[in-house]
Amino acid sequence: RLKEKRRGTPFSKGQKRRGVEHGPKAIRDAGLVERLSNLDYAVHDFGDLTFKHLEKDEHFMHVPFPRTVGRANQLLSGAVSGAVGAGHTCIMLGGDHSLAIGSVEGHAQQCPDLCLIWVDAHADVNTPLTSPSGNLHGQSVAFLLKDLQNKMPEVPGFSWMKPFLSARDLVYIGLRDVDPGEHIILKTLGIQYFSMRDIDRMGIQRVMEVTLDHLLARKRRPIHLSFDIDAFDPSLAPATGTPVNGGLTYREGIYVTEEIHNTGLLSVMDVVEVNPTLGATPEALEATTSLAVDVIASALGQTREGAHIAFPKIPEPKEDTELRL
Repeated sequence: RLKEKRRGTPFSKGQKRRGVEHGPKAIRDAGLVERLSNLDYAVHDFGDLTFKHLEKDEHFMHVPFPRTVGRANQLLSGAVSGAVGAGHTCIMLGGDHSLAIGSVEGHAQQCPDLCLIWVDAHADVNTPLTSPSGNLHGQSVAFLLKDLQNKMPEVPGFSWMKPFLSARDLVYIGLRDVDPGEHIILKTLGIQYFSMRDIDRMGIQRVMEVTLDHLLARKRRPIHLSFDIDAFDPSLAPATGTPVNGGLTYREGIYVTEEIHNTGLLSVMDVVEVNPTLGATPEALEATTSLAVDVIASALGQTREGAHIAFPKIPEPKEDTELRL
């Protein structure tokens, strides 16, 4: 019997739309624990991390709440590092996508050779110098990349971390709303990415073949999957803060997670940007949260044939392991 642990991160200060902090509860209420338990996982819900908003947190340049976001990510980093270090698989329920900074950093503390698959309508690789909005949920990847170290100013609240990820260890899937500065960064650093046009042209099967070959051809290593629900078309996931038309179909999104599961290398997964307050109707919210549950269950082995395929965790887990959310 496989075991799993999970952690909710109710946090919204990486962007301006409130409500995304209720995403973890909404995903739980959609039946996540029950679904994973049916996959023969022993699920341990560690509940939500508690984040404090700092009273004195002035803008840095035009970036709001930098110290609050930095502290939240430092707390999350420790939680993820502890879970992975104990041999567990970790699922992080967001919250906005700025939380990926701490999630990936904590994972890297234990697995410095990890690779990152970022499924999103947006590249989230702006810096404070290029970001049109200043919102940190659109700058997460820039904090992680060693290749941008000389382009990133020292943002207050983030002195606890240093960039650690190489551009070659990152692949984007689903891009369709990329800012001009981000486009320059993607091209200059030679980052592998697949826009929706690429998916239309190549098909999702070929996209995943190239993605996994790019990341795993040199060696098998842990995968961090950071999945923004807005990667899906808004007709499927309307309850999110920055929807962009022309996104992934249900079949394409589930194929991505199925193929990642089939590697046997998934170590940490983020599911972020579910915002219950932005569902125009109860049905819109239910569609979004149910989709989030499907994505997580698929990444953990639920197949469309109705079976559950389990793989040993790579590297092998320690005794009494659990899957951690």
